[in-house]
Order: sequence, then C-alpha cells, then structure tokens
Amino acid sequence: MASIGKIGFLGGGNMAKALAKGFIAAGLTKPSGIIASVHPADKISQQSFQSLGIETLVENTPIVEKSEIVFVSVKPQVVPMVLADIKAVSANKLFLSVAMGITLKALESSLSPQSRVIRVMPNTPALVCSGCSVYVRGSQATDADAQITQRLLEAVGTCEPCDESQLDTVTALSGSGPAYVFVMIEALADGAVHMGMPRDLAYRLAAQTVLGAGHMVRECDTHPGQLKDNVTSPAGSTAAALRHLEKSGFRAAVAGAVEAATLRCRQISDKQT
Repeated sequence: MASIGKIGFLGGGNMAKALAKGFIAAGLTKPSGIIASVHPADKISQQSFQSLGIETLVENTPIVEKSEIVFVSVKPQVVPMVLADIKAVSANKLFLSVAMGITLKALESSLSPQSRVIRVMPNTPALVCSGCSVYVRGSQATDADAQITQRLLEAVGTCEPCDESQLDTVTALSGSGPAYVFVMIEALADGAVHMGMPRDLAYRLAAQTVLGAGHMVRECDTHPGQLKDNVTSPAGSTAAALRHLEKSGFRAAVAGAVEAATLRCRQISDKQT
C-alpha cells in the first residue's frame, strides 16, 4: 500500500492529538511521519506531542513546507490568520480542515489556487480508533485526495462522504456528541452510586452499556425504538425508568442539544462569509 506521506498539524489541540495518536496506534504512520505547530505558551500540548516522539514547532510555515498533508486544526477564529500566514507555501498541498464552521469557499479563497482542500469532521474517539468522521471535497480535490482522506479517517474509526450543507449538523451530532454521551455515562454512574454501587464499578458498567447499545443499533438493523421495547417488560423497572426520563424531558433535551449546537455552528459560519 502506498505511503501516506508526511502529515502536518497546524495547531496542537485535543482533536489534533487524538488524530495523531490514532494514526500511530493504527500503524498508518510512525511518529517521525508527523509534525505539529503548537503555540509556544501551550506547554501541555508540546509535551503531549513530544511524548509520542512527534516533532513540534512554534511556527506554521515550516509545517506546511515539510508536509504533503496538512490538518488545519486551530480554533475557528484563528483560521484566517493562520491561513494568511501559510498561503505563500500552500501550493500543491492537501489541506484537511477540522475547523468548525469554516466553509470550503472561505478555506480555498485563503490558500493558493494550486492547493487542494477537504473539510473533515472527526471526533475525539479517534484517539482509541473508534472515531466517527465525514468529509467534503473542495473544488480542486482529486479522487486520490478523497481516497487518502478516507484511508486516514478509516484508520481511526468510520468515515463517509457527505454534503457540506450537512456539516454543521454533523458537528453538532457526532463532533460534539461524545460530550453528551460522557454526561450520560456520568449521570448513569451517579445514579448507581446513589443507590450504593462503588463508583469505579458504576463507571465501567455505564461505559460498557453505552458501547454495547451503540453496537446493537449499528449491527442489528433494528430501529432503536424496537430495541428499547425489547428491553422493556410491562410494569417492570425499565418501564418505570423510561417514564421518569420522559417526564423529565430527556428526549427533548438531547434533541435540543443537537439543535443548539447546529445553530451555533451556523453562527460561526455566517461570521466567516
């Protein structure tokens, strides 16, 4: 299989670290095949990358010069400044942007016309090779670029193409979704601890329950509502628990969280246009 080439990260935040660790864990590249720019004040990120054997720099231009594939993984509000900084050396490079709300049009207009851009939206479970990613090709991106992107992201989880119009909702669902699930796991464990269970056992059971339920939804080809009904006996404990969740607005709260996150993504997108 052809080599991926040198991978650069502009920015050393949590997503960059998750992807870098995931690529190495999956055997897709070695630490020597990755380089990252990290803000000089961000000592924690510097140490995190360096502990993996990854070279870190404090300037962006050398990252682009040394890499074939460049992840734009800085905060959205910093993207215009970073792209202006590296535009002169961006020709003939493949840029994969994970920046929330920054459109392909905005990215392409800020880089060399000879660059190729793909927007990607992974999530932090890529750190344990269980990520959920989508990507959207820019106007200059080739079939080979799409294949490389898919190969990278499938090495750390699942990956599929989508329309750019869906990316804000993708960000709200699978990009931010792990945070919602972490809160649910914490709440499940808190409830069990309140009823007398040791906390370490409660976290293990809650985490595995969420993992197993998600696996069933993916593999059983059965509607989640039917899977829920299969667990719910008449007048049983699950029925009592589900009634409490419905009375507490659980379903509406979760759906509303996705809506709120989507609207925030759209606000950020509007600021870039």
